[in-house]
Amino acid sequence: MIHTIQYAREHKVPFFGICLGMQCATIEYARDVAGMKQADSTEFDPQSPHRVIYKLRELLGVDEMGGTMRLGAWPCKLEPGSFAAKAYGKLEISERHRHRYEFNRDYEKTLVAAGLKITGRTPDENYVEIVEAPDHPWFLGCQFHPEFKSKPLEPHPLFAAFIGAALEHKKHKLRPAATISESQHAPALRAAPRANA
Repeated sequence: MIHTIQYAREHKVPFFGICLGMQCATIEYARDVAGMKQADSTEFDPQSPHRVIYKLRELLGVDEMGGTMRLGAWPCKLEPGSFAAKAYGKLEISERHRHRYEFNRDYEKTLVAAGLKITGRTPDENYVEIVEAPDHPWFLGCQFHPEFKSKPLEPHPLFAAFIGAALEHKKHKLRPAATISESQHAPALRAAPRANA
């Protein structure tokens, strides 16, 4: 999975990582861009010297007793101009979660200094919800589960934006090189109006 994410990031292939996909995108960026070659999640390697993803109970200082998960709807503030903000058309959203592992904010400054964009956070700023890669036509990882709010005829805004980016990528590859302009960003598909979930 890490090699696939690296390929998508380096070759400008649209990428959409959900939950574990967002965590692996963070690990890949830490290893391959920020230079932390042994970066990992404590889910995969509890002894990693660079625990960029770790258990929620470690974040909260809770012992191993009981099942600690982040569940249900949580608010999220989006960075203006981000892929997520463009897809949603607003700067505050609410999305559903079901996971145990989180972005370790002890590494936030290092990863941001290396270029990783943190474009979604809970309003209290305790949790990172969305990461995006710089200088990419569409690369987004989210901690929440947008599929919980997606329907076949009412796609979630992030799915619609990702499919739009994939279509643009395909068209871009089929065009003759002379007609391609530099640094084009993929337009989002227009999703049908959504009912509140």
